[in-house]
This record gives sequence, structure tokens and C-alpha cells, in this order.
Amino acid sequence: MNWLNKLERKFGKYAIRNLPLYIALCYGIGAILNLASGGELYYTYLSLNPYWILHGQPWRIVSFVIATPETNIIFLVFMLLFYYSLGESLVHVWGVFRFNMYVLVGILGTIAAAFLVYLVKPSPYIYMDTYYLNMSIFLAYAAIFPEMRVYLYAIIPVKVKWLALIYGALLVYEFVIGDIGMKISIVVSLLNFVLFFLSSRDFAKISPKEVKRRRDFRKKAATPVQPNGAKPYRHRCCVCNRTELDDPQLEFRYCSKCNGSYEYCNDHLFTHTHIK
Repeated sequence: MNWLNKLERKFGKYAIRNLPLYIALCYGIGAILNLASGGELYYTYLSLNPYWILHGQPWRIVSFVIATPETNIIFLVFMLLFYYSLGESLVHVWGVFRFNMYVLVGILGTIAAAFLVYLVKPSPYIYMDTYYLNMSIFLAYAAIFPEMRVYLYAIIPVKVKWLALIYGALLVYEFVIGDIGMKISIVVSLLNFVLFFLSSRDFAKISPKEVKRRRDFRKKAATPVQPNGAKPYRHRCCVCNRTELDDPQLEFRYCSKCNGSYEYCNDHLFTHTHIK
């Protein structure tokens, strides 16, 4: 991730510490507001709606991040703890700045997706929340810790890789059956996962230059280099100096009675004088 290394050296000091905790707090505030307003306040005044942003409500660009991932108060507690633990794990692996960048790119992708959908299908009823942002955080965790187990409803143990596959299949299904707006939302909102995943892969090893270098190295290692420009060979008789290049039918063996590694063709294996 050379581009991230450069950004971290330049802007790392501005990274938000304890960001997973702040995310969980935002979801908690959103849940409290929902309970206090009967679920109407968020979508009426706070959700990401391009139409209302362009008609005098610019705070929606930021306020949408408090969308709670669960409306049931019991399950909400587990969800907040769950996403907090995912965020903390990613911070330990990536570092504070990289996790900040991942979340930031996810938020910007969600905003971009909402406005792209609005450009394609202008409507005052286009809403975006943190669903795909939460999904991208989970997918990043599953890509790094595929064998870890989570407990559904605090009871059923499931490896995160299987949940990630289910979520991935669900996203593909939604992309296939969804309209253009759904397709845009899925692709753009998950750009942070795609970007970070591709950035962490080592594609240099499959580049044409690297493939040629490895092929040339194997060829050179498999072919002994001979002095004075002689033809390369693998076997040479110590008596007649013939090699497999002189006669492909020749067979060569090492003599166990000679003091050293001396090789002979089948014509001289039993007739040579042993070297002591």
C-alpha cells in the first residue's frame, strides 16, 4: 500500500484515535433518537437524501452516519459490541490511520452512491444509511480473520468466512435483480473494501516481467554453466568424456568404489580403474 504509506506519513497525525468507539457511540445516539421519536426523526431530518441536501439540508451529508444497524434494543446492544470489536481488531492489524481511511472512503463512497443514484433517477425518496459501510467493515474483518468464530444471537457459533460468503452471495443477488440505482449503490458503496483488498495483494509476482524473470532463473538453474563455451550437459563420463549430448542412448552412473563423485557411461562403469 505505497499510496497509504505516503498519506500516513503526511496526515497520520490527524487520524482519529478510538474511532471504533466513536462509531459505536454514533449508532447508540441514533438508536436513542429513534426510540424518542418513534423511528421518524432519522429518515425525516437526518438520513442521506440527495434531494433534501440540495434543498437546504446540507447536514444530512454527515448526520446519516448515526443510522443504527438494529432497531430492536436487545439485539442493538450485541450489534454495537460486535461492530466495536470488529473495528478494534482492524485497528490492531492496520493501525489507526488505515482504519480511519477505510471508514472515510466507505462514507465518501456511500455519499457518492446516493448522488449518482439521484442523478440517474431524480427522486425525493432516495435514502442511504450505513448498511453498506457496516457490510464493508465486516467483509474486511472476514478477509483478515476468516477462521474466527462469531456467535449469532450470542448462541450459535459460525466462522466469519461462511457469513462473509452468505453476505457476498446476497450482494450478488441484489445486484442482479436490482435496478440501476441498486447496482450503483452496491458498487460505489463497497469501493473501500475493493480498494483496500486490491491494494493489499501482491500483484507484482504475476506481472509479465516477474514471470519471465522466474522462468529464466529456473532455466538457468536447471542448466549447468560450462567453461570455455562448451555445450551444457548434465552427465559426462570420466573415461571417454562423452555426454548425453553426444549419444542420447548413453546411461550414466556414479561409481560407489571411487573416492569421490565420479560418473561413468555404461561402457566404462565396470571397466574403469577405481580412483582412490
